[in-house]
Amino acid sequence: MIRLAISLFLFALFSVTSARSFVATRPGPVDSFLPKPKLEGAKVCSYTVIIKTSCSSVSYTRDKISIAFGDVYGNEVFVKRLDDPKSRAFERCSSDTYKITGPCMRDVCYLHLLRQGSDGWKPENVKIYGSSIRSVTFYFNLFLPNGVWYGFDVCNGLASDKSSQSSASDKSSQPIIASVAVM
Repeated sequence: MIRLAISLFLFALFSVTSARSFVATRPGPVDSFLPKPKLEGAKVCSYTVIIKTSCSSVSYTRDKISIAFGDVYGNEVFVKRLDDPKSRAFERCSSDTYKITGPCMRDVCYLHLLRQGSDGWKPENVKIYGSSIRSVTFYFNLFLPNGVWYGFDVCNGLASDKSSQSSASDKSSQPIIASVAVM
C-alpha cells in the first residue's frame, strides 16, 4: 500500500512539472554523427546548459569537450569547445553553467558529448533549459571514451508527422552553430 501511495505521488509530481528526465535509457556511442553546418537567418533562442561532473571523475580535466543537442525536426545546437583550459572547468563534484544561443527548437530529444584528450572525464548529468523548450536532464554517470561522440537519442516516436510542418518552417529547422558564454 505504501509503495502504491509513493508511486502515485511520484507520478503526480512528475506529471505536474514540465521537466523531463531520461533515466530509462543509457548513453552510448553515436555512430557517424557529424554536427550540422551553420545556417544564417534562423530564429535564435537562448539555452542554459548545466553540466555536473561526477564526484568519482578525475580531479579536473584539460580535455576538449564538445556538445551537440537538438530536436526531432533537425534543429541543432553545436558548440565545438565548451571547456576553457584556464578556467579548470569540469572539476570533480562541480557544476559548470553555460549560456548558449542557437536555433529555436521544440523539445530537446538528443544530446551528444565529445571528449578529446588524455585526462578522462566523467559527467554525471547535463541539464538544458530554455524559454521555448521544457527542461530536460540527461544522466551519464560514466567515463566518456576518447574521440567518440557519446550520448542519447530518444527522438524516435516523438514526432508523429514531421511532414505537417509548413515549408516556411523548413528554413527554421536548419541548424546554426551556437555561441556560448560561460557563467
